[in-house]
Amino acid sequence: MDAIYKRRSIRKYTSGKVPYKILLDFIKAGMNAPSAGNEQPWHFVIIDDRNLLNKITKIHPYSSMLKQASAAILVCADLDLLAYDEYWVQDCSAATENILLEIADKDLGAVWLSIYPLKDRIEGIKNLLNIPERVIPFSLISLGYPAEEKALKNEFKEDRIKRNYWN
Repeated sequence: MDAIYKRRSIRKYTSGKVPYKILLDFIKAGMNAPSAGNEQPWHFVIIDDRNLLNKITKIHPYSSMLKQASAAILVCADLDLLAYDEYWVQDCSAATENILLEIADKDLGAVWLSIYPLKDRIEGIKNLLNIPERVIPFSLISLGYPAEEKALKNEFKEDRIKRNYWN
């Protein structure tokens, strides 16, 4: 539960560079997410080239934090890997959340930037990163060493729980 409570949207980073080996740990976490029928329809792109991170800010209107981020991880769905067409969004969401939790567990900061289902963001990222036609960019995770602190979070709301029936 510690990683769940620590996970916050962090948009300010120090200049520290996150080592590639640690970036791989984040992707390992993503690859261990549950997926429908265990099809694992994902691919991941590590983006640590400063020029590319800056170019993404021109494609995604809410990605200015990438100008300070050490790196970003793009989570993609490969339509050719699908056995269950209707579940890839849930699968990629689970992978994204696993990555965010692993980042929080390592005391780094991150924020989830949505790509899918917005066509301009999808096409812009595909063109920038030479992503194949049958692969859909789903989410982008900006990350780095946090330059801001946020309190632990507990969003528990007992009034949102029902038992057996709605009333």
